[in-house]
Order: sequence, then C-alpha cells, then structure tokens
Amino acid sequence: MKRSTKVISVIILFFMIIAGVVVARTMIGNHFKKKFSKRPPPGIIVKTVEQRNFQNKIETFGTAIPIKVQSYNIEKYEILEPIQFNKKVNAGDIIVKLKNRNIIAPFDGVIGKRNFSDDIKVSESSIVINLEDASTLFVDVDIPEVFSSNVNKGLGVDIKFSGNKEKSYEGVVDSLASRINTDTRSLASRIKLNNSNLEILPGALLEVTINYDERNSLGIPDTSVILEGNKVYIYRVNEKNIANKIEIQIGNRGQGYLEVKSGLSEGDIIVAEGLKKVRPFGKIKPIKDGEKQSKGNWGKKKESTKTEPKKSKFEWIKKLNIFSKSDSKKEEKNK
Repeated sequence: MKRSTKVISVIILFFMIIAGVVVARTMIGNHFKKKFSKRPPPGIIVKTVEQRNFQNKIETFGTAIPIKVQSYNIEKYEILEPIQFNKKVNAGDIIVKLKNRNIIAPFDGVIGKRNFSDDIKVSESSIVINLEDASTLFVDVDIPEVFSSNVNKGLGVDIKFSGNKEKSYEGVVDSLASRINTDTRSLASRIKLNNSNLEILPGALLEVTINYDERNSLGIPDTSVILEGNKVYIYRVNEKNIANKIEIQIGNRGQGYLEVKSGLSEGDIIVAEGLKKVRPFGKIKPIKDGEKQSKGNWGKKKESTKTEPKKSKFEWIKKLNIFSKSDSKKEEKNK
C-alpha cells in the first residue's frame, strides 16, 4: 500500500471517530432531555399579598424607678424589734418599733435595706431603710434628637426585662422634656409601666421599644425575597402558575414580614418558600401556605385484610421434616 493511501485512511478513520463521538453525544443529550423534560413542576409554597400592620420603632435602655420612695435613718440602739425586710406593708402599718416612737408606713410598699459602706463610721451605729412602692414603675430614657418630632405623650411602648426577655410588658410615654439636651443632643422622656404583680424590681435594666407611625401596608414574608446587591426581587405567580421574577421596594420589617412600598398589589400570589427550586418563567405547582400536602404511601407496608392463624412456637421444627422422615422409616419396617 502506498504511503498516500495510508495517510488518507488514517484521516478518514479520524473523522469517522469524531463523527461517532458527536452522534453519540447528541443521542445521549436527546435522551436526557426527553427524560428530564417530562418531570412535573415542583411544589412550591405560595402566599397572597395582604394588608398588615407596620410601625416604626425606637429602641433604647433605661432603669426601673419606683413611683414612691421614702427613706429613714434609724439609730440601731433605738430598735426594739427586728425589722422584717422585703415584707410588703400597707399604709398605716408599723414599719419599725423604736424606744420613743414608731415609724408608720405613709403608703403601701415593700421594706428594703440600704447599707452604708464599711469605711463610714455612721454604719456602725445607724441603719437606713427604704419603703418603696413599685406597683408602678417609671423608666427615664433619652430619645435621639432626630426622633424627637416622632415621640408624643401616650405612645405605646414595649418593655422587656433583662432577666426575662421572653416576656414583654406594655407601657406608655408619660411625659417629655420641653427642650433638647445640648450635651447629649437628646430629648429626655419618661415611660410609665404597670407592675402591680411586682415582677420587676426597682433598679432593673429594661429594654424599651417606642412604637410610632402605625400604618397598614402590603406585607410579604421575609423568606420570599431575593437580595441582589441593593435590589430586592420576588417571584410573582400568574394565572398559568408561571413564576416571574420582579423587583420591589421594601420598607420596615415586623414579626417576620416585610413592608412593600411598590412593585406588588393586594391579592397577588407570590412564592413564600422554596426559592431555590424556582426558575424565572418556570412553571410551579402552587401550595397554599398552611395547606397540608398529601402524604404518599411509598415505603409503607400494606395492611393485610385477612386474618392469618397464629403460628405456634414450634412451627419452625415442622419445616425441617424431622418427624416425617421417622414416620416413613416406621412404615417401611412394618411392610
């Protein structure tokens, strides 16, 4: 065979191999395309856009102050009976019995002790007690100047005690200062809190949240948004169950919902959860939020309707056919 013929044969073989690879890849691609294109649309939880209550918040801290406090400085040698501290007394009750007089409670409250430090000589001979009425507490806070125009008397306040953050207490703005403090650039405000059950002790550190500018706006779950840089997107579902990706403008957040300023209308259907399964202009199977999905029977054993007779403990011995062999031998001997 000539050399030129060999070269041509190699070239033809090379192109045949390439053609075979191309054809094989095309066939495999078409196979997988047909297989996966028939997959049903994913089930996605959706929610209807509705009006919700939103409000702006100012968060700060303050110390609990009892509504009434009365202090008494008593000489120890005058005390006739031990003082019962941390005891609740009513107005007119005797707080301390002294040699020359008795101290009467001017109002309802709790008796407390306030010690001097050891380096003060007066602590060796005197004792200071407090009568505190903590049924109502005040919390003095400073509101930043930028929020001063939004705070008014009577606004609702949410209060949490640092010792029990799971419980929330309700209070109101009781009074406001008449001018801005030039040193702190803030407005002094006093919050009033009902503490009739005495759960909060005077002096406790409280977390104060002042609510203002309450309004009704469109709200969506915070799990439904997609953040891309400074832009916010959601998937809106049309009548044909096609999810379209659109941009929206959001406002405040409250109780797991985001305020929508523009981009949506009341009654729109949006994807609430499962964003990773959704593709732009892709079809989905909507599942309303809270709706129970039907549970498949896959992996479950079918319950037999027939009642089978109970097997004896020695059923396995019968399967070995031990007794049947011995019986057959007996029959052969008798013959």
